[in-house]
Amino acid sequence: MAKKTKGNRQQIILECTEQKESGVPGMSRYISTKNRKNTPDRIERMKYNPFLKKHTLHREIK
Repeated sequence: MAKKTKGNRQQIILECTEQKESGVPGMSRYISTKNRKNTPDRIERMKYNPFLKKHTLHREIK
């Protein structure tokens, strides 16, 4: 699922965690990049979810 880009930068997908639990249809996902050497573990960010109309926690998926 992760796409290889130049050097150590890798494309990742961030998916909403609250929307799975709420049962609201649709899925909020964002595409971003990260440096594999500096951050080997999964990223968590607060991003806007248009389905829930608020900022929620988005985690990196594989």
